[in-house]
Amino acid sequence: MAVGSVKGVDPSFVADAVGIAALTDPVRLALYRFVVDQPGPVSRDHAAAGVGVPRHQARFHLERLVADGLLATGHARLTGRTGPGAGRPATVYRRAPREFAVTLPDREYELAGRLLADAVAESARTGMPVLDAVNSAFAAHGAMAARQAVPTADDPLDATAQVLAGQGYEPLRDRDEVQLRNCPFHALAQAQTELICHANLCLVAAVADEVGDDRVVARLDPRPDRCCVVVESAP
Repeated sequence: MAVGSVKGVDPSFVADAVGIAALTDPVRLALYRFVVDQPGPVSRDHAAAGVGVPRHQARFHLERLVADGLLATGHARLTGRTGPGAGRPATVYRRAPREFAVTLPDREYELAGRLLADAVAESARTGMPVLDAVNSAFAAHGAMAARQAVPTADDPLDATAQVLAGQGYEPLRDRDEVQLRNCPFHALAQAQTELICHANLCLVAAVADEVGDDRVVARLDPRPDRCCVVVESAP
């Protein structure tokens, strides 16, 4: 079974982890750092000389970095000559545009930053109180995530948990309740507890509303060892 197809593992997480793991090789790490430190694309000869390894070794590791998504390739004439007799363009390397992020447990600080920025912009545009705008932004994201997900469970509580798992909450069902073992915005919640806990509640409640069909509700139940929100079957 391919690593990216392991059941229950997000393929994008696997791809990021594999890419970062590629840098555990010291030669590969040195080549990566050399390439990204240069003002322009780098040839194999330039990279090999810069790191102090044979050209064939540099080529092998550079191609691995390309395969793992850390570098991108292009072609350029390095002699400055054009036309017949100028030779074939050489392969050159540059940093790939893709970003890598692996956190354990799952954290979504980029998402939080975007939602908070959207809320501030909406508040400035409409005059809506900032806290209301924050809650609205998180709720809108939760509703959109639920609409885009395709949960396989028939039970509404299990289906809600499946969607929340995709958002990094690590849900664990216990009878008619689902506890969220991870807060994707943990550091922010530590610094601004009331703000982020209510934003979390709005996000999770929106998922429950979309997926649970009025049979699932979310409530605040803060505890230090998990997310402040609990999901449960509606009375």
